[in-house]
Amino acid sequence: MSSGLFNFNPRDKAVSQTPLVRTYQALSSASVEDLWNKITDLEDVSWHPIIASTNVPYGLVVKPGLIYQAFTRLIPIPIQIFVERVRPQEALSVRILVLPGLEEQVTYRVESTVCGTCVSYSVTLRGWLAPMLWSLMRPCAAQVALKLVQSAEQSIVQAVSSNLKPSKRDCFDF
Repeated sequence: MSSGLFNFNPRDKAVSQTPLVRTYQALSSASVEDLWNKITDLEDVSWHPIIASTNVPYGLVVKPGLIYQAFTRLIPIPIQIFVERVRPQEALSVRILVLPGLEEQVTYRVESTVCGTCVSYSVTLRGWLAPMLWSLMRPCAAQVALKLVQSAEQSIVQAVSSNLKPSKRDCFDF
């Protein structure tokens, strides 16, 4: 009794090479520059729901070929991140090396629209471990674009409010 449903061959290329692709978007009132600065500040990833920290020194400029290490929030394991493409104030594409048998590519896109600034976060997973990893990271991946937008807008509000606070001055201050 040979049914097509039970004939699973783990070496089947069609099953293991089918990429899993998801794109999430969020709209922001922040400018393209503010959002781009948040994305490319690899040292501060406090807003990111998947990445907890990186080993990037303060002030490092993002450019193709850069390789750095990060730690995830879900399972605190080190991952290597390779910057593939950078189009300033438009797109950043990175390849994430977690485990053999798993290939992950992430692309951030920022574009100005009539309604505000649109941020896209695209994830592509390939390999036989992709379904297992996706089941773990799906809830967090769905929030990356939204958390990025919230963080950029919060930074703007904090900058504006710090400039509006009255300073304590004496009568001898000139």
